[in-house]
Amino acid sequence: MRNIILIGFMGVGKGSVAREVVKNSDYIAIDTDDLIESMENKSIKKVFADDGEEYFRALEYKLSKWLESSVQNTLISTGGGFYKQKNLKEIGIVVFLNSPFDKILKRIKAHPNSASKLKKRPLLADMKKAKELYNERLPEYLALADVVIDVTNKSAMDCSKEILKKVKKYA
Repeated sequence: MRNIILIGFMGVGKGSVAREVVKNSDYIAIDTDDLIESMENKSIKKVFADDGEEYFRALEYKLSKWLESSVQNTLISTGGGFYKQKNLKEIGIVVFLNSPFDKILKRIKAHPNSASKLKKRPLLADMKKAKELYNERLPEYLALADVVIDVTNKSAMDCSKEILKKVKKYA
């Protein structure tokens, strides 16, 4: 089993899908944002506020090097911009969770903790900028992906099954 790396825009459901993959496989799961919060002992939002995006991206780089050298047989759920790490393909099979921007927002807003979910994503504070960022990243996500999963109107369980089926050919 090689690592599976979930990429996609913030709020697309990477964490939910990761939990389902773990339930249906022998993979364990880690989340890059959670690891960075542990490294820094503060929230991603606070890292952005205190140290800026450039510092945060440097933390992602440091983490990507560790993942490449130290992690195997793991599902790695990433933050929205983690895909820019140059060694992504060396870390594992890249799976892009795709959904239109408006569907992602609808999904976040329908969540019981929607206010909290929006608050912890500093790049969603300005919806116009967030949409521009989505449009900028979409072709980059598609170019990097070994596997593309359209998550629109699908349960995390269905997405999990589709991922596990499609990544078999990379094992």
